[in-house]
Amino acid sequence: MKRYIFIIVAMMWCCLSFAQQPEDTIADLQQVEQAAAQTVAAAEAQAVEVVDQTGEEAVPEAAGLGDEMAMNQTQAEEKAAGAAENPYKSVLTQKKFSFNIVSILRGLCGMAVIILIAWLFSSDRKRINWGTVFKALALQFVIAVSVLMFPAVQTIFEVMGKCFVAVLDWTKAGSLFLFGDLMDPSKFGFIFVLQILPTIIFFSALTSLFFYLGILQKIVWAMGWCLTKLMRLSGAESLSCAGNIFLGQTEAPLLVKEYIPRMTKSELMLVMTAGMATMAGGVLAAYIGMLGGGDKLMEIEFAKHLLSASVMAAPGAIALSKIVVPQTEEVDNSVEVSNEKIGKNVLDAISNGTADGLKLAANVGAMLLVFYALIAGFNFIFGKIGDITSLNDVIASATDGRYTALSMEFILSYLFYPVIWLTGINAADLPLVGRLLGEKLILTEFVGYQSLATMIQAGAFVSTKSVILATYVLCGFANFASVGIQIGGIGSIAPAKRHVLSAHGFRALLTASLVALMSAAMMGMFLE
Repeated sequence: MKRYIFIIVAMMWCCLSFAQQPEDTIADLQQVEQAAAQTVAAAEAQAVEVVDQTGEEAVPEAAGLGDEMAMNQTQAEEKAAGAAENPYKSVLTQKKFSFNIVSILRGLCGMAVIILIAWLFSSDRKRINWGTVFKALALQFVIAVSVLMFPAVQTIFEVMGKCFVAVLDWTKAGSLFLFGDLMDPSKFGFIFVLQILPTIIFFSALTSLFFYLGILQKIVWAMGWCLTKLMRLSGAESLSCAGNIFLGQTEAPLLVKEYIPRMTKSELMLVMTAGMATMAGGVLAAYIGMLGGGDKLMEIEFAKHLLSASVMAAPGAIALSKIVVPQTEEVDNSVEVSNEKIGKNVLDAISNGTADGLKLAANVGAMLLVFYALIAGFNFIFGKIGDITSLNDVIASATDGRYTALSMEFILSYLFYPVIWLTGINAADLPLVGRLLGEKLILTEFVGYQSLATMIQAGAFVSTKSVILATYVLCGFANFASVGIQIGGIGSIAPAKRHVLSAHGFRALLTASLVALMSAAMMGMFLE
């Protein structure tokens, strides 16, 4: 075991060294980009033929210099290949904490409305333990403020983000071996199957390795112990909630599978809500790659916010799930993690993780193919309806050409308009974020993040604040498909509890969606 721990420590050290991007390194990268831009501009200026007043070509010597500058331009373009310049890069990298009374009041109003919605759907409003609720909300709020305000906390999340970026680079090494030049976006464009899905496979293998060595269990145990002592939760639900920060919605319950058959309705509700509200490491790494678009600085910046969104979701899930289904029975506060291995040895664990990752990647790819096809089909039908009823012309006029016909995107954009406003999103960006939330709920969060990545590269948002808050709104697996996944996955562990899971499935979906909005509202209060 000591040998394994030494190997992991060495891997983490290499990871940090490989991904190291301290402030001076970031400044160097920015200087390189500025120098490249100056080189390109000089090359263009020198390459222009100088024409005198008679129209004849002048100074042929400029051609040699023009060729040299053109070569420098080509080199600069090759260095920049693979990632289009992010329109919001200059603002996103400025970590600003803003104290605006209007934003704060708007955020507080949003939080109050979210709590009210949860209370309205509560199964027993008189038995709600408001002490636990407000402790959990306070922890979620502290994480939000710390990420924006305190450099030490920012550094922690950025270091974690750099680890994820390093994993992305390791994955690219394997992908290059398999796919060669197809991995070069400058030649073939951004191929989703090759750029994103391999990350899920590799991260799944890495997670299985950490689980086999017992490292992941120790981290989860420490976080679960803190949640149990702070909020007086049962040990099992605390462990599952903490595990969801790193694992998927069906993997995390395996940490406490011995306790699931004896769990109360409130405990099961928290297990389901936390599973839908947080993000697994594999897809988290994929989202970092999607939103960063190949730009290292942007990958680190989005990694910080995606990680904080997933961490904030854990206490948020506790707060809101304990409103919707309060704890009314005695619980077991002991904190014990399952010691079950995911393999008989290291290689077996890696192999099992790789196989699971391949299934997940194939599932994601197939799901995206089907859902995008369904979107196209629905839009075709809606478009025909719009033609027949003349709604298309009305929509095009009312939206100033942003939408030209009746479509799923248009409907989703305005369906979630009011609740999105409460999070602090810029008014001009409300239809965009409303559409993203609708895609997450009805389709999957993968479709939502893919749409967000496209919007970012297109410069569709008016406010950079909206870009950041959209990453929080989309956090988690809260979609209709997840209800079936959890009933099947957790129900296989405890068949006798399947009826409870079925009864609370859509409540868990609603609660997890509210958790993401709560995180966005908290961040929106102090984000400039």
